[in-house]
Amino acid sequence: MIRNATMLDKSRCIELLRDSRISAGFDRKDGLTGFTFPFDPAYAERVFLTHITGTNRLCLVHDVSGVAQGILMMVAYEHLFGPVWLTQETLWWIDPSHRGSAAPRMLDAAENWAKEKGYHFTGMAGMGEDPAMAALYRRSGYRIAETHYLKAL
Repeated sequence: MIRNATMLDKSRCIELLRDSRISAGFDRKDGLTGFTFPFDPAYAERVFLTHITGTNRLCLVHDVSGVAQGILMMVAYEHLFGPVWLTQETLWWIDPSHRGSAAPRMLDAAENWAKEKGYHFTGMAGMGEDPAMAALYRRSGYRIAETHYLKAL
């Protein structure tokens, strides 16, 4: 079941946030993007809390028998160049043993939230080149809009 996260999900969602970072290699110098910094549970908690309590924010979980096995966080904002509202994924992670049909159902739920709020566009991200995620986004009607580059200084 896909549902809105609650305070009861906090500990598990912090674990999912940690697991997503490990998977992306954010904790290794040879990680996927070179964008590395240590995981901090206090920061993860803050991100979780702002997404379940903040205005124009969403935190969904993939609930399996009462336990969050996936998390999708979104934030909405007005574009700087005009009166257009966009939503952007903050983080999306599903435990590998619980993926299956969860990804398209979570994406649908996030899009429905955005439509109900009257937002105009939604953006999703992917770390590195993940052909499975790219295929899911294309099947769901997403197109590449920008490519971002990051350099460590």
